Amino acid sequence: MDMVSTAEVPTEERFAFWREVTSKVWLPLDARCEAPGETGFRAQVGVGGLGPVQTTVLTATPHSVHRTPALIRRTDPEAFLLTCAVHGRGMLGEQDGRYADYHLGDLGLYDSSRPFLAGHVPGVPASQHLGLQFPRSLLPLPERDLRRLTAVRIPGDRGVGALASQFLLQLARRMDELSPSDTARLSTLALDVLTAALAHELDAPGAVPPHARRRALMARIHAFIRTNLGDAHLTPGAIAAAHHISVRYLHKLFHQDGHTVAGWIRGRRLEQCRRDLADPRLAARPIGAIAARWGFTSPAHFSQIFRTAYGLSPSQFRDQCATVRRT
Repeated sequence: MDMVSTAEVPTEERFAFWREVTSKVWLPLDARCEAPGETGFRAQVGVGGLGPVQTTVLTATPHSVHRTPALIRRTDPEAFLLTCAVHGRGMLGEQDGRYADYHLGDLGLYDSSRPFLAGHVPGVPASQHLGLQFPRSLLPLPERDLRRLTAVRIPGDRGVGALASQFLLQLARRMDELSPSDTARLSTLALDVLTAALAHELDAPGAVPPHARRRALMARIHAFIRTNLGDAHLTPGAIAAAHHISVRYLHKLFHQDGHTVAGWIRGRRLEQCRRDLADPRLAARPIGAIAARWGFTSPAHFSQIFRTAYGLSPSQFRDQCATVRRT
């Protein structure tokens, strides 16, 4: 992600600088900060791209942004903005006569073609939010129906909203690890997951095209597995039950992508173990403890499959990483 921060800007100039950044990073917006907040204002945003979907991770002290009629008349990209609170005390939002108070993990939707307000909850040191911006035409749902969801709290702690929230947050955290081919593929997945969540809120799951439903389901399953990798009892049965599908259908979904359920889980666990073994901050942690952290119950079995995957034993790999760091 490309980073923009107020850290190197003189204190008295920070908010003026941020007002310019806001309209360049997102669409034209009027940023506002009540005094005396301006003097202690701090903000940082990471900007990444998923094909036609722009992803931002914003950390800032309380302020608000307004999409005014004058700004809309000046230019309108006909875009949706989706927000999700990551850390802090949530967000506030208003559009189409509705007012929403978002909690951590909740999703909020805004339409660039009509006035809206979005802001950080006042009275907190700083909060962090994930944002997605993309053309309205990319959502395969009727525009008149989507209008009913602007400034509506889509809960991130239950149901389809929770699964969408988890997927999007994990995506934001891994942006720096993605290749160009990854981002192209994941832009489609992100929109499919979001479409499924919005259709659920509209009580219109049938409006989602079958291929999009399948991709969205797989994205949510992958996010669920990543979240629960450390659970040694993460079985196909548990995964299927969490997504209200049969175990047989779960295996079919993975088979269509050229994987097995067990193989996909094992691969993600090995990736996490490899990352931990290469981390100098974890150099004193026993290899068995790292393996157990990611769901491997047998150290001997872990060592065997690690060697098969990477050509080195876990201890050899750790030693190799330490040698590289010293040179």
